Amino acid sequence: MKGFIAIILFSVCLQVSGQTVWENHNSPIYGYLSRMAQKGHIELNDVILPISRATILEHLDTLQTRQLSAIEKKELSFYLQEFNSSRSTLVPRPLSPVPEATAAPLVPRPLSLVPSDPSSPVPEATAAPLVPRPLSLVPSDPSSLSLLKRDPYGRFRAFGVNTKDFKLFIDPIIGAQQTVGEPSQYRALSNGVNLWGQAGRIGFQLYYRDYGLTGSGLKLLNRENPNTAFIELFNVDPNKLNHNEVKAHISYAWKNGSVSLGKDHLLWGYGESGKIVLSDRAPSFPYLRLDYKPLKWMSFNYTHAWLNSNIVDTNRTYRTGTSGVVGDVRIRYIPKFMATHSITFLPRKGISLSIGESMVYSDKLDIGFLIPVMFFKPYDNNRSNYVINAGSNAQFFFQASARNLVKNTHFYSTVFIDEIRLSKIFDTQKSRNQLGITAGMSVTDVLLPYLTLGAEYTRVNPFVYNNLIPAQTYAQYNYPLGDWMGNNFDRIAFSIKYTPIPKLRLEGRVQKIRKGGAGSLVQQYQSAIQPPFLFDFQKNRTDLHLNVQYEWLNNLYFFGRFLSTNQSPINSAATRVRNLTIGMSYGL
Repeated sequence: MKGFIAIILFSVCLQVSGQTVWENHNSPIYGYLSRMAQKGHIELNDVILPISRATILEHLDTLQTRQLSAIEKKELSFYLQEFNSSRSTLVPRPLSPVPEATAAPLVPRPLSLVPSDPSSPVPEATAAPLVPRPLSLVPSDPSSLSLLKRDPYGRFRAFGVNTKDFKLFIDPIIGAQQTVGEPSQYRALSNGVNLWGQAGRIGFQLYYRDYGLTGSGLKLLNRENPNTAFIELFNVDPNKLNHNEVKAHISYAWKNGSVSLGKDHLLWGYGESGKIVLSDRAPSFPYLRLDYKPLKWMSFNYTHAWLNSNIVDTNRTYRTGTSGVVGDVRIRYIPKFMATHSITFLPRKGISLSIGESMVYSDKLDIGFLIPVMFFKPYDNNRSNYVINAGSNAQFFFQASARNLVKNTHFYSTVFIDEIRLSKIFDTQKSRNQLGITAGMSVTDVLLPYLTLGAEYTRVNPFVYNNLIPAQTYAQYNYPLGDWMGNNFDRIAFSIKYTPIPKLRLEGRVQKIRKGGAGSLVQQYQSAIQPPFLFDFQKNRTDLHLNVQYEWLNNLYFFGRFLSTNQSPINSAATRVRNLTIGMSYGL
């Protein structure tokens, strides 16, 4: 009974602010929460990343009432140091059992035939009311300023202001790493700033990081791999490379939703070795994002993005008349956009079902795709007069996930449909099954506590992500918005993750890939019989990834990575990549 009362008071006193500040999708907090959901401790909706800091804090608060292992408890306390700053002024410390001495039993008062004096004091020992132990509230000063010191939650801050109505936090970003091996050897230094805050119902953030690389083989870094592609800054020296990453947003939140205007990545669906719907392979893009959760078991997301087609619009490009300076030309690119929306249902604890639609279109902004509840495909058919050359590039996608239905296990599957003929789906002569699938599972606490084993299979058929109109391919800066391998491939991957001590993450993954040719638009649109899967076979590829990361202090990481890639092309000699990277970073 005492524990129940304490939990009720704990829930009442929690004051998590409703502002929306998106947490970096690379943060290790997502792996921690995903594992907690896999064990049934929380109900996590992470089909779409990133998630707001306020939502993450709600899950961390829930975990304070769960039975966790010693390592899980220490990591929980560590993450609370980071995310408590997203809370409003009163913050309960983690609950602790009430000592027996504070729960004095009820002793009946002795009967007396003499009328008692109502003004006489009642002996303390005989009048011990059932009063729950008061919760300890921090910080005592809600208007605290943290400058190069720990804030009231124990998190070191370069600069932090946390008042009742306004929050502002500024942290530097510093990174250094050394990569050795073949074919690339280089040193990378980075610096920048991460600024975020809240004002009333408004959240805001600015993330900027500048990279400088020196070494050999730098031109190979953007080629076929799962890392986020970058836009190279001009440099005539082949042994030097510069690029930067910038993200920003401003958002408005209410009780069960938020709207954001920003520039960031948007990830959709599950996948350890790659995401076939929306991944972080392509550079980030500006967007308008709406999240709405009208019911506990249903949530809705809409995003309109501004993409880069990388195709020069020759009709809008013009001469500047600047005497030939820098080419004497103003270059304009063909405008490119993407609208996407999806609904996620939670029919019962541990199960989530999602369905979504996206449309990549070009040339000019269309208000029809700015309507979140619009059915994009029929709308596009109408606006283009059902002429394929005037239409856009539509996709449908589905996600199913089951956590802890089998103890400590996560099953998931994603389907991405670019084009399909349902009436001919099993007809090898007439089918147009341009789709991708991912199916995977993982189980945690197997053999050892905090040991997670996983397996995953992905297949993307020929011509997926392509389009008749070059400005409408499913890409950003010519990098796929979906899986990093593009299309006409399959991949099987096995992974192992282990945390032997708090904040130390060990991970290994081995994957085998088969890759076919890209094909031509003639084959895609005019062939009566579609080319078979893996036609024009290109190569076999085997990857081995080993990663170790230790987060010593909040946002201070030490890491090491080893990558081994063996490729066996059909028409050329085998190639091999061996790279070892060690480094540190303050800030993701």
